[in-house]
Amino acid sequence: MEEITEGVNNIIIADSHKKNRIQVSNTKKPLFFYVNLAKRYMQQYNEVELSALGMAIATVVTIAEILKNNGLAVEKKIMTSTVDIKDDSRGRPVQKAKIEIILGKSENFDDLMAAAAEEREIAGAEELS
Repeated sequence: MEEITEGVNNIIIADSHKKNRIQVSNTKKPLFFYVNLAKRYMQQYNEVELSALGMAIATVVTIAEILKNNGLAVEKKIMTSTVDIKDDSRGRPVQKAKIEIILGKSENFDDLMAAAAEEREIAGAEELS
């Protein structure tokens, strides 16, 4: 019975880890969509996993650097690998590069986010007056 409980707990941990993953495409959404989404995920889960294949890798690195340079995130882990993807036109698998970057909240993340929210409120109030 103890093994079953432990297995269920492991499943829950694995599922919660996937909730904070952002799979980045360099064609579907603008860059700052992903930057803002990553901020929101860090607020909710304290860390975010950015993942990309092929040409989108540069976009993921840019997102991570923006968050780090603005003092919002710290780098926890970077993983690179290759994955086989079936190419229908060639009929054989093609290898694509893959990157996963895990970022955690910086020490002053909450302060910076609160200051940004306050600035938005002030700007909104100025527009109304």
